[in-house]
Amino acid sequence: MIKVAKFGGSSVADAGQFKKVKDIVRSDPDRRFVVVSAAGKRFSDDNKITDLLLLVNAHINYHVDCTSLLADIEERFVELARELGIKYPIAQKFEEFSSVIKSLSPEYIVSRGEWFTARLMAEYLGLPFLDAADAIVFHHDGTIDTERTATQVKDAVQRLGSFVLPGFYGATVDGTIKLFQRGGGDITGAILARCLDADVYENWTDVSGFLSADPRIVDNPRTIHRITFDEMRELSYMGASVLQEEAIFPVREVGIPIQIKNTNRPDKRGTIIRETAEEGAQEHLITGIAGKKDFLAVHVQKAHMSNAVGVIRRALGIFERYGVSVEHIPTGVDSFGVVVNGADVKDTIYSIINDMQQELKPDSINLVDKLALISVVGRNMSRRPGTSGRVFGVLGEAGINIRMITQSSQEISIIVGVNNEDFERAINVIYEKFVSDEMVDMVRGEVQ
Repeated sequence: MIKVAKFGGSSVADAGQFKKVKDIVRSDPDRRFVVVSAAGKRFSDDNKITDLLLLVNAHINYHVDCTSLLADIEERFVELARELGIKYPIAQKFEEFSSVIKSLSPEYIVSRGEWFTARLMAEYLGLPFLDAADAIVFHHDGTIDTERTATQVKDAVQRLGSFVLPGFYGATVDGTIKLFQRGGGDITGAILARCLDADVYENWTDVSGFLSADPRIVDNPRTIHRITFDEMRELSYMGASVLQEEAIFPVREVGIPIQIKNTNRPDKRGTIIRETAEEGAQEHLITGIAGKKDFLAVHVQKAHMSNAVGVIRRALGIFERYGVSVEHIPTGVDSFGVVVNGADVKDTIYSIINDMQQELKPDSINLVDKLALISVVGRNMSRRPGTSGRVFGVLGEAGINIRMITQSSQEISIIVGVNNEDFERAINVIYEKFVSDEMVDMVRGEVQ
């Protein structure tokens, strides 16, 4: 069995975290391939190494001295090596890097957080180090060369057997360093798992899996132990994420499950993400609830619009012209709405409305702002008649006005729009009715 274990920045932040990683890796011989991020925050007011390197690059661009910043970063790595008894000459290697830093590309500079962290981790675990520049191959347009990457990884396995690989970056065939977007270490781990045809991709972080609701809104929400990729995408899109969204695609395409685990509490079950969930006797109706505030809806009404061709297309073209991504399009017989993120149109909304009036000649256009969207997600909702009605009913009983309703084509999510001021209360009402009450019923069933 092959397990690819990816450890995030919080999991490698200091010597204590390194020791936890070592215990986790040694506890299972199947964990022969390890991916690490750059060292993260040690405490709330600390800085991530990657953020410091981005700041270094900014200093260089503006011709500001960055000596003290580089000294702070070097000290982080030196302290790690000293506390863990690592013999790698980290001070010397970092000073060599610092001495030529002005001649290096921004991508190269920022990638060194992962490089140095992985170099120290490799020695500490007693595993070979594999530079991501020698494994993850980018096309010059920033996309991954999957065939070359697979070949490079398989060659490395033949040479090294197992290894520690830094996340977040790779290189083109000519050796130019390329970065993934932030959180790209998750993507590196997923690509590695695919290349190795791994049995599972473990993503170790500082939480024990996906939660069924935001703990800042709902007290002690239930952990989601099993979730499908589609459900995860729905919840992540609304902000409930512990995993870089793009990381699911390399493994999903070949049927490799992802397991989210907590480095600080490795005994916890975590969350397993699969294409289809293994059905059991006690399947939850609602998998999770997530949402965001500050959306805006433009409602357009035009008589006999149902008989016209291209009205909605022209409306969407106007939003596209202003570079605005559309979130939802609720429709009626002679009306439709366009829901967008308020921040995306803060400087252009009245220009957009003016263009719509000129080009669509509507009977009326109404603007609704300060709108919050809440997504109620569950793979089992389509099997339970009346679920939508129950959601609307509990919100109505609580005196919460529903401004918008839409449902995904896969019938795994119901999205309701409420006023910003009702956002937290609406989530709590839905959670209490559909998650808390269900958990109580399950416990009673087990007792009986």
